[in-house]
Amino acid sequence: MALLNQYSVMADVLMEHNELIPVLNRFGIRLGVGDKTIVELCDEYTLNPDFILTILNVYLNENYLPEASLALFDAQSIADYFQCTVESYIHELIPNIGKHLNAFIVISGSENEELRILNDIFQKFKEKMTEHLQNQTLFDDDFPYELLHDLKNILIRHLSKEFNQNLIYAIIFSVHSFEKDLAIHNRLRKKVLRPKLNELDSTGIRHLHHAISGDHAQQQPDRHVHQLTNREEEILRLIVKGYLNKEIAEKLHISHNTVLTHRKNIISKTGIKTVSGLTFYAIRKGLISM
Repeated sequence: MALLNQYSVMADVLMEHNELIPVLNRFGIRLGVGDKTIVELCDEYTLNPDFILTILNVYLNENYLPEASLALFDAQSIADYFQCTVESYIHELIPNIGKHLNAFIVISGSENEELRILNDIFQKFKEKMTEHLQNQTLFDDDFPYELLHDLKNILIRHLSKEFNQNLIYAIIFSVHSFEKDLAIHNRLRKKVLRPKLNELDSTGIRHLHHAISGDHAQQQPDRHVHQLTNREEEILRLIVKGYLNKEIAEKLHISHNTVLTHRKNIISKTGIKTVSGLTFYAIRKGLISM
């Protein structure tokens, strides 16, 4: 796609790329941009247009290489942007998922066991992600992505069909938006943040540690759901009861490697990686009762 430039009309850009609205909000730019160009808006908000264009073009185009523009802004600019992004995740994007999930649970029945576990998975994700984002001391930690993946996977594959589909879609869309932003965050770290860090000495890097969060490695499996074997169901029951791999092997009189193979097959067939998600699956399939 064509790169944005200083004379691109922001309203036209946002009409085609709605996902840039929260990105502009992190710079303080709000809707109601009229027919102003990017450079006109930057003048109005006292922003560096080269930096804004670098962020927007990296965001929109995964093949864009910003080397030529990196010298046109300082490392503090990218640190400030990353800090605003972290605040947006904690106070906007994650709560937005919770808002849609809570509405779905209230309307669908708060006493339902499936929904209780679904909410539990989200709360664990929220806690881990918030803790991760607030611990801004490392550059290379992975985001706690598996719980978010399991939430989306359960909604798509394993939730009872009688629930309101529009409400489920609203949750999925909010999760997808967050996943996409995390992926772009990772791209910005690779193409903008790290090259800027290479310009700094150790003192400058330590200063930026307080405004930068970690990597996001997104893996979105595309598999058909397959039926678990009797042995896999047996092992799944033990997993959700809290048995360790070694304990499962001893209890079933099989090797540790065999247990690992079965666990790998269970994850492959269900698409679920966390114990919380597997517990939901086991209850949904009637393999265990609560």
